[in-house]
Amino acid sequence: MSLIICIGEHLMSIAYENPRILPVESPLTRKLSAFVALSDTDEETLARLYRRRRTFQAGHEMIHEGQTKASAFILFDGWASSYKMLPDGERQIIDFPVPGDFLGLRSILFRTADHSVEAVTDIEVSEVLESDILDAFSTAPRLATAVLWAAARDEAMIVEHLVDLGRRTAEERMAHFLLELGARLQLVGMADKTGFECPLTQYHLADALGLSAVHVNRVLRKLREDGILTFQKGHVILDDFARIRELAAFDTTYLDQGGPLLR
Repeated sequence: MSLIICIGEHLMSIAYENPRILPVESPLTRKLSAFVALSDTDEETLARLYRRRRTFQAGHEMIHEGQTKASAFILFDGWASSYKMLPDGERQIIDFPVPGDFLGLRSILFRTADHSVEAVTDIEVSEVLESDILDAFSTAPRLATAVLWAAARDEAMIVEHLVDLGRRTAEERMAHFLLELGARLQLVGMADKTGFECPLTQYHLADALGLSAVHVNRVLRKLREDGILTFQKGHVILDDFARIRELAAFDTTYLDQGGPLLR
């Protein structure tokens, strides 16, 4: 095992090569298993993608928009955000990757990063190079199909986010966003219908939902006072799951979490 510690701009990154095969129940394995019943070869190939482990402190930018020859990452533990910065300094958060998600996969497939990725909390990731992805797809074609499914699912979520910004009211978009986040976390064993841990600030929510932080505060207060949802001290409590689902008109069909299609 090799270990490198890099310190810069008050942020520390630890990188190490780990030849050991990780348990097959990694977050990515659990996520992809929702679409494809993975074979032993698929699971061994996935485990090899985890061999180049790194940790980043909260606030570290792993991928910068416009960066060339960027690595991609698989998020193993912690939370991140992907976003675009506008010329006036405003930020639009595109998504909050959770364990089991790829970070910056398009960055290696498109050769140039079209968005930035930053750690929201301290995170543990596995660095993935272009050669790792191509070798994995060559070795395990079913795994390539599963990753294509994951990319299509991400696109479906972006469509819902566009509807959030364009047509849903502030309360509806907040409810829909948090229900979607809960469903994604439930897939990797980090949530249930009662709620989930959530380290996002009101500023994160504002930049994701096209609201001001003041408006976010007002919306969360109303949802709490209505007995539907409570978001306090880093924890989302779904006080009345049926009512919040009705408010958001939330249908999980687009998340396609009904079980493996390919067996």
